[in-house]
Formats: sequence, C-alpha cells, structure tokens
Amino acid sequence: MKKDNNGEKETKKNSKETKNNSDKRIKNSGFIDAWKNAINGIIYATTTQSNIKKQLIIAVVVVVISLFFNLSKAEFLCFLFTIILILFAEMTNTAIETVVDLCTEVYHPKAKIAKDVAAGGVVVTTINAVIVAYFLFFDKISEMGIAFLQNIATSPQHLAFSVIIIVIIAALALIAFSKTNKHKIFNEKFIPSGHATIAFAANTIIWISTRNPVILILSLVMAILIAESRIQAKEHRLSEVIFSACLGTILVLILYGMAKLFIS
Repeated sequence: MKKDNNGEKETKKNSKETKNNSDKRIKNSGFIDAWKNAINGIIYATTTQSNIKKQLIIAVVVVVISLFFNLSKAEFLCFLFTIILILFAEMTNTAIETVVDLCTEVYHPKAKIAKDVAAGGVVVTTINAVIVAYFLFFDKISEMGIAFLQNIATSPQHLAFSVIIIVIIAALALIAFSKTNKHKIFNEKFIPSGHATIAFAANTIIWISTRNPVILILSLVMAILIAESRIQAKEHRLSEVIFSACLGTILVLILYGMAKLFIS
C-alpha cells in the first residue's frame, strides 16, 4: 500500500511539473519575454508565409517609389499606416489559420467560416489600400502622365519610336491570336506578316515626317521588297501580305491622328 501511495505521489508530481513546464512555454514570464515571443512571431510569419513575403517586397518598392512624389508628412503617415494594416491583417489571418488547424484536422463548417472571415479581413485592408493609393497618387500620376504624353506627342522622334513599338506589339498579338485561334478569318490558314506590317508602318511614318520625294520613294520600295520577300520565301500568301501592309499603314495613321488631337 505504501508503495502504491508513493507511486501515486510521484505520478502527481510529474504531472504537475509537466503542467508547469507547459505553462512556462505558453505564458510570458515578463515584459522582455513577451517582446521576444512577439519578435519570434514576426520572424515566423515573414519567413514561412509566402503572401507576407510578397507583401513586404511590394511594400518596400512602393515606399521607395513614394519618395519621388513629394508626399506631405500626413500623407506619408497615412500611406505607412495602410501598409502596416495589410501586414497586420495577413499575420492575424496566419494566426487564426494555425489555431484552427491545431484544433481540428477534419473539415468543419465553423473552421471554414473562421478561415474565410480572416481571409476576408485581408481583402478589406487591400481594398482600403487601393482607395488610399488612389487619393494619394492619382492626381500626381495623372499630371506626370499628361506631361509625359505631351512630350512624346510634340517630339517627332519619341512619337515615331512609340508608334513603332505599339505596331510591333499589335502585330505580335495578332499573329499569336491567329496561331492559337479557330476564327473564321484569323486562324492557322491566314496569319498576318509581321515583317510587312512593320515595314509599311515605318514607311507611313517616313511619309508623315518628311517631304523629301527621294526618301519617300526609297522607303516605299524598301517596304514593297520586304513584303515581296515574305511571298518568295513562301512564308505568307499575297492576301496576308496585303492585309499586313494595310494594317501597318492604318495603325500609324490612327495613332498619329490621336497624337494630333491630344496636342490640340
């Protein structure tokens, strides 16, 4: 009987020690210990959660960019608070998901609600960030954008370069659309020529930019030779080359017309 009592006492003593050790792990022993645990939580969130990593990178980039917009102190504080609010919501979401996963390993409707609501909080803070960014940066960006477009529109070299880039992107997009689509017109049997599109676009820009008849004739001859080479190489049919030439010419005329309207 004495041995049994001693065994029970030892068991109770071990359980108390185990409970005390677990309490020490869960509870903070003091202010410094609380700070250490909080920092550990931040480190865990930033090193294990991909969303927080992405948000931190975006936050750093956006803060650096904001330095070029001459924000006032109040605007900058509002901007920083918005970023911190998103990170706080994401960390809270991580904490809730961890606790839910700890409590249950099987699907439960209430566990789903807890996770969905936490994720919804992140979405709300993101919408708030978009609204704040709109009010802080829209006017500044619009002023810079208008000044930039005016410089391009009034500079023949910049305008010509921008138009050629747009034509190249449009031609590549149309070729990709034709190769991957089963449209009645644009499909694998009718693929526009990127060479002819760019050649006649450049020819049209030269015609708009200069009045020298020799240069005008030479540019037209070069465009025709480039288009004819695509037919000789059996890369495109005559109908595809003619369509591409018209496309390049029309795109340039439309873009230059829009630039003139913008200037006026």
